[in-house]
Amino acid sequence: MSSLLHITNGDSFTEKLKELNLKGDIITWREMLCEGRTETNVGSESFWKTRFEFLHKNYKVTKSIFIEKTLKEYRSLCNHKQQDQIVLWFEYDLFCQVNMLAVLSWLKANRKYAEISLVCSGKEDDTDKLYGLSELNNEQLLKLYENRIVLTQDDVEYADYVWQLYCSDNPIRLENLRDFGQFQFEYLSEAIKAHLQRFPTIKNGLNALENHVLDFSFSKKPKSKVELLGGLLKNQGNYGFGDTQFDRILTTLKPLYTSFNPVKLSKKGKDILEGKTNYYSHIRDNEAYLGGALKYNYLYNTTSNRILKL
Repeated sequence: MSSLLHITNGDSFTEKLKELNLKGDIITWREMLCEGRTETNVGSESFWKTRFEFLHKNYKVTKSIFIEKTLKEYRSLCNHKQQDQIVLWFEYDLFCQVNMLAVLSWLKANRKYAEISLVCSGKEDDTDKLYGLSELNNEQLLKLYENRIVLTQDDVEYADYVWQLYCSDNPIRLENLRDFGQFQFEYLSEAIKAHLQRFPTIKNGLNALENHVLDFSFSKKPKSKVELLGGLLKNQGNYGFGDTQFDRILTTLKPLYTSFNPVKLSKKGKDILEGKTNYYSHIRDNEAYLGGALKYNYLYNTTSNRILKL
């Protein structure tokens, strides 16, 4: 009888997965590798050191919490050496897809002989809505599980290759990928597109998401910061960010607001939103990374949808 291991995208879904009473152990991948600097060698000492430094500096994550939440779970994954069937549970968004790439890169190096399959939620009905795993009922989840995609060696190699590019210091190499359709990752192409749009635009020095935050603030006129965060969470496209991540973006953009209760942009904020002035020199952070690339060493051209090196 084969032994089975489930690797999930987060705690809330782990709890939901337990309700399905499927065979096998469950490991929760507790990371947000779409944010901050990443290294190719997933699970190495330098990899975790780099990750802790980012999370500590930007999200006040203490060493004890990092060890308890992330490293203990990772060590548990390392100790599951016998499973020859591994099921990954991830979603369509950038947050999940980047974590998925990292996990596959680790599995390629450390679980060469396991059969790896993928359960990935997204387009689940005839509407345009994309669904997270926790939004689906048990019946829908079981159906997804029954129809899970068994990844080929080529799929795993490709995921590892995309991860190496994500961790490289040159995002233009990611932009030049054209062969997504040859592999069994339905949502990866759009996720990578969303990632590339996180580099600052030529137009005003803010990236697509930062511009979206300003635009939402101006057009929807939320009555409070809580209402603003709620609206951003619901209308973020395929980033898959949580409230702590949007809160961090708002902290960066704070000088462009006169008030958060109610939400009001300053004159400068409106001028930047309209492209009348550029915020690049004010927002530039020489230590800000997206994967392996320095965020402010590149610009995104929204007219040609291409990345330019500064």
